[in-house]
Amino acid sequence: MTALPAGLELRPLRIPTSIHDADAADFREMSRVRNLVYAEIAGHDDHAMPADELLPVYRPTASQIRLLWIAVLDGEVVGRVGLDLPQEDGARTGFWLIELRRRVWGRGIGRAALDLIERTARDHGRTVLQSWAEHPAADGPHLAAPTGFGRVPLDHAARFFLAAGYTLEQIVRQSYLTLTDSEPHLRRLLAEAEEAAVGYRVIQWTLPTPPEFVDAYAAMKSRMITDAPSAGLDYDEEKWDAARVAEWERVYTDAERHVLVTVAQHVDTGELAAFNELAIGKDRTAVTSQEDTLVVATHRGHRLGMLVKCAGLLAWHDAVPESSRVMTYNAEENRPMLSINETIGFVPTSYEGAWQKVLD
Repeated sequence: MTALPAGLELRPLRIPTSIHDADAADFREMSRVRNLVYAEIAGHDDHAMPADELLPVYRPTASQIRLLWIAVLDGEVVGRVGLDLPQEDGARTGFWLIELRRRVWGRGIGRAALDLIERTARDHGRTVLQSWAEHPAADGPHLAAPTGFGRVPLDHAARFFLAAGYTLEQIVRQSYLTLTDSEPHLRRLLAEAEEAAVGYRVIQWTLPTPPEFVDAYAAMKSRMITDAPSAGLDYDEEKWDAARVAEWERVYTDAERHVLVTVAQHVDTGELAAFNELAIGKDRTAVTSQEDTLVVATHRGHRLGMLVKCAGLLAWHDAVPESSRVMTYNAEENRPMLSINETIGFVPTSYEGAWQKVLD
């Protein structure tokens, strides 16, 4: 067990019922420091979330336990530590984060926090730990992913992971699309996709999911783990049903976030064959997040990925015209989806490393 550096407390964070509760001060401060840390790493505020929108993300759910601590150094909150534990039967994985203000790096806080994470994961019977970290572009030595797709600088974060026994398994690309003046190009791409997608139709909704589509949507969400490229990352399969869809929706609706789901339906069978999600917070001028996109394996080869993405972006342009940029993430080896994004106009801006350790 690593001794805590002098003046450091890793304090469990209680999740308040409301952001206005008397005991919500620690959560509000955690949210503020979270946003500062992301801005220091990324150089922009696109990852920022106000405390009231972040709170629903941390409310208890049946599918996942979310543990959170704040790092308090000499009475000041300087970071946060988190561990997510999926609750599928026989789950072996845990997903963690350590986020610290840059000025306290190198003081042993990260090592103490990781010791806490690994001890807690063992207590919960977890043997596989994973974490994602943005690695800003830098000169000098780099570390390549074992997939052969992408690399990250051998920076402070990479050295921390390597020293702790973690291996780099995958590179994730972050890309941006500027929506301004994109409508003619998107309409041309949509028309081409519609020609290739004979026998499919586009259906769209905002949350909540229409009852007639809940089960099929849940089935597609469960396939995000099994059908999307995962390199050498070891995942537990996820089981989605109507209750889990409703649970997922509450995270967005309780935060007053706007979500558009676009699906492709096979007309003859009624099967949902592909989907795409776009989301934004209460600030409709902020960046839009393009979240999950999937084409079911048995329906690939009909340009359904292009179909749902372009149809979604065009509808989004009409519904949320104040948001001029879209942000998305893709595995660097996911060439089919990257090709779609690049054709649409997404431009890569940064890269994340996916790191994994199998506990003894």
